[in-house]
Order: sequence, then structure tokens, then C-alpha cells
Amino acid sequence: MKTMKGPGLFLAQFVGDEAPFNSLPEIARWAAGLGYKGIQIPTWAGQLFDLEKAAASRDYCDEVAGVCREAGVEITDLSTHLQGQLVAVHPAFDEAFDGFAVPEVRGNPKARQEWATRQVMLAAKASANLGLKTHVTFPGALAWPYLYPWPQRPAGLIETAFEELARRWVPILDAFDEVGCDVGYEIHPGEDIFDGATYEMFLEATGNHPRARINYDPSHFVLQQLDYVEFIDIYHERICAFHVKDAEFNPTGRQGVYSGYQPWIKRAGRFRSLGDGQVDFAAIFSKLAEYDYDSWAVLEWECCLKHPHDGAAEGAPFIADHIIRVTDKAFDDFASGGTDAAANKRMLGIG
Repeated sequence: MKTMKGPGLFLAQFVGDEAPFNSLPEIARWAAGLGYKGIQIPTWAGQLFDLEKAAASRDYCDEVAGVCREAGVEITDLSTHLQGQLVAVHPAFDEAFDGFAVPEVRGNPKARQEWATRQVMLAAKASANLGLKTHVTFPGALAWPYLYPWPQRPAGLIETAFEELARRWVPILDAFDEVGCDVGYEIHPGEDIFDGATYEMFLEATGNHPRARINYDPSHFVLQQLDYVEFIDIYHERICAFHVKDAEFNPTGRQGVYSGYQPWIKRAGRFRSLGDGQVDFAAIFSKLAEYDYDSWAVLEWECCLKHPHDGAAEGAPFIADHIIRVTDKAFDDFASGGTDAAANKRMLGIG
């Protein structure tokens, strides 16, 4: 049996223009001071990390890793959530997603997609230079506008979307395979991969690619009313990363899963700081321990009420308290009778 690593912290929600959130050494020391042992680095945050340089230079990566070690943390994974989103964008979202890209490719969907693909490819090389075995990202979406359609979807529409999604991602997955790194897709509404069924469709379209894995985040399943514990039973062999994020779902006579276009604070489904929502983390950590999950437990802080710094401060001890140090012995070993094969046959009345 294996014990997972943690607590880790995804830095995306904390990067800013003021100290200690505007440089890697300072934000790493801040995270370590809160009790985190690892940090997940958003590769689009240039004030923390130079993706181009990391892909080209092992010396730079050694320097980055050294900065983190000196601060008291290690790098859990690199994230390309924003760039991965742009690998596949339905035209309805072109303008909204342009802000995720560099200015020179905005307004040009083809150039934006090529830039995004190259970014994620660079992350494969950077992960290799850092010695990382997992990477986290979004897959993007072509079919999302047709989730709950009227009029009905024409035959073959969704199959075509997943074939195209796989066509764009397989070369990227191959690049990660070459460096021995798994790609953990965050299964998330707004992506074409938003639940187990859609993950299976994507997996089939990629030819069951060995690197097409899962960044498990139960909060997105609470908002869909999906059984997030059984999900682990079904897909545990594909889970390579874990975002520890809380959520709640409180339907009313006015709104349910779709939340009536309301702002986050008024939605039936809301993200919350750890311990303030409804996620059964005791069951999740137990289930992951049962299946020998030995990668990181990483806080992704998102909450519609609590200040992020309070959420971060509370998150490290919360995760540490839930990580199960697995046992190397059975609780009833003390009662072992030390029997052998012959004794077993006698006890069964055979032979």
C-alpha cells in the first residue's frame, strides 16, 4: 500500500502583482510557511515561470527546482489549464477565450490553436527537464454548446467532435509519452470531457492512449450530482492527480443544476473552501488510499465567500489531517496462528 503526498497548493488563484505573490521564491516561501510541501505551477504566470526557457534548458529547470527546495517545497506538476483550453474552442467562445492567449494570436482562431498546442508541447519538455511524471490541463471543448440541445442534435455531431478533439490531442499525448509523463485532464463542465461518460468517449477516440489520464476534482461532480466516490472505483487506474476542492449543492424551487444564470454567491451549486462544503473527503481519501494513489493532494482554492488567504491557511492542515498514512501490517496480526499448508488442510477436513 502507498501513501499519497501532500499537502500541495495550486498557485493559479494566488499569483498577483504584489509581494509575496509576484515571484517564485517569495510565493514558494509563503506556501511553505502555511504548511504546504508542494506547489503546482501555472505555466502562463510569467512572473513565476518561463515555459519557453524551461522547455529548452535543464539548467533553468534545476534552478527553479532549487529555488523551490530552498523555500521548503517541491514542484508537484506544471499546469496548462488556460493553454489546454485553447487547443479546442467552439466559435461561440472565440472572443471570450481570446484573453487566455498572447496578444499576437488573438482574433485568429487557427493561430491561437497552434500557439496553444505548442505551449502544451513545451510543457511536456519542461516537465521532463524538471523530472515530473504528471501534468494537469484542460482538454478544451467543441461540443459543449450542444450539451442540452433544442432542436435535437444531428446524428454524428458528437462523434465528430470527439474525433476532432482526439486528433488535436493525440500528438500532444504522444509528446508526453515520449518523456514518460501522464496528462491529467481536469474533468470539468465547460469542457467536452465533463464526466465519466465523456471521458470514456475521449479515451476511445484516442485509441485508449496510455497518457490520457484524470486530474480528479470532486467539486465539479457535486455540482453535477455525480457520485464522486464511485467515480474513483470506476476510474482509479486513470487518476494521476487530485485537486482537493470543496463544493455544495442546495437546490431550491427556483433553480437546480443549471443555477439560473445567477452569480456564484446565489447559485444552487457553489465552490467552497475546504470543510465549508458538502464533499465527503474522508471517503475520498480512504478510497484513494485503498487504490494505492501515491501522487499529490493539491488544494485548488475557489470559494464564493471566504478570503483566499484564509482558505489557503486552512487548506494545508485540512489536507494533512485527511492524508492516510497507510499501514504495513494487518490490525489482527497479533492473533495469527502461524499455520502452514498442512494445518490449513486439517482445518478444512481435507487430505
